Amino acid sequence: MASLHSHIETVLWTKDEISCRVTELASEISTDFGAADSPVLVGVATGAFIFLADLVRNIQLPISVDFVRAESYGCGTLSSGVPKFSLDLKVDVKGKHVILVEDIVDTGNTLSCLIAYLESKGASSVSVCALLDKPTRRKVHFQLVGEGKFYRGFECPDYFVVGYGMDFAELYRNLPYVGVLKPECYK
Repeated sequence: MASLHSHIETVLWTKDEISCRVTELASEISTDFGAADSPVLVGVATGAFIFLADLVRNIQLPISVDFVRAESYGCGTLSSGVPKFSLDLKVDVKGKHVILVEDIVDTGNTLSCLIAYLESKGASSVSVCALLDKPTRRKVHFQLVGEGKFYRGFECPDYFVVGYGMDFAELYRNLPYVGVLKPECYK
């Protein structure tokens, strides 16, 4: 693990800061949705899996969980702008409140496509819960569905970040914090 840490230029959010913020987000979601409105949380694989696991353990409601797989980075550091979906939902979301759980919202392209996909499946509302939001990189201003809300963990500066589920070429997901990857590690 020491070699992984040496690839990080700076830590933006520590394990404790993330844990605290995830607990706050889960509390907000638990307050916003009653047991009668139990949401379906849809994690965007693979980057959101750690965030999703921590989030659902802190939500005080009966919830369903599923995954979609969307890929827009490949082995690069910039979004291709054309997400590919390779995993369909198993949970029926027709007439249900859905919360899309994302590791990071960058250009907005993937999110916009996923929201349209969930709307086409009949979701009554689509909210987004993103650990990180990079509004400076936004190209598509996504529209939430119904009474959907945007839950944001942290606003992220325009750096290439890894850790807490986020990767570069499938590496660094296991770091317990979010950090900036040294440019020499991906150039």
